[in-house]
Amino acid sequence: MKPWSELSKRAQVAYVFLVVAWSVLLLYQIGIIAVYGEPWIVWVGRLGPLLLFAFGLFERRPRSIIWLCFVSLMYFIAGVERLFATPSDWLAWLAMDAIVSIFVAGMLYVRWQSRDQRAEG
Repeated sequence: MKPWSELSKRAQVAYVFLVVAWSVLLLYQIGIIAVYGEPWIVWVGRLGPLLLFAFGLFERRPRSIIWLCFVSLMYFIAGVERLFATPSDWLAWLAMDAIVSIFVAGMLYVRWQSRDQRAEG
């Protein structure tokens, strides 16, 4: 893993957007659990996939970030269903923005980081 200072500016920006979007989605899931008082097994189903990639995300491991992007598609499906059910729910829109941001920022970060590594030789 390259030190933070050696990453290109665009890779740094993409990574910051990725972490912020991941945090927003995690807080949204915790909020939904708290509001509806769901049992522990639902906690595992909602938070497990996000927390599974936390270590790889904060270590900036490209494979973990790629897998997080694929897992975010599961949240995307649930988010689209929620938006069709309650289109006026602004929190559902916020969650959808976070999900799309995770996917886009994650893919851009991995792409730009790999390009930077290839350019160095």
